[in-house]
Amino acid sequence: MQSLTEFCLAKRGAVKTFPFGPEPLVVKVGERMFALITVGSISLKCDPVIAENLREQYKAVTPGYHMNKQHWNTIQLDGSIPEEELHDMINHSYDLVFKGLTKDEKKRIAVSKSSS
Repeated sequence: MQSLTEFCLAKRGAVKTFPFGPEPLVVKVGERMFALITVGSISLKCDPVIAENLREQYKAVTPGYHMNKQHWNTIQLDGSIPEEELHDMINHSYDLVFKGLTKDEKKRIAVSKSSS
């Protein structure tokens, strides 16, 4: 089983950063964060309508802790959410952030990935 951190870092252009000290781990694409990982939780960007639906569906999904509560969810990693669903949430967060990058950033990421 691939850890959620490894799953995030396998994304095209994803980088591990620690802008707030040794914890939390912040995963970025370009210069923008798409995942914030702590022991026991992960915060992910989310479309506001989907975010609300996930909060209604799962008790472990709450408005982003110390984040924009409309656009971020914090997910408690208590085993109540299937791994496939967590991967879908990560994919959604990555896609939202990647779409918001500039053309130059997207091109740089594509070039760096193909040359590695």
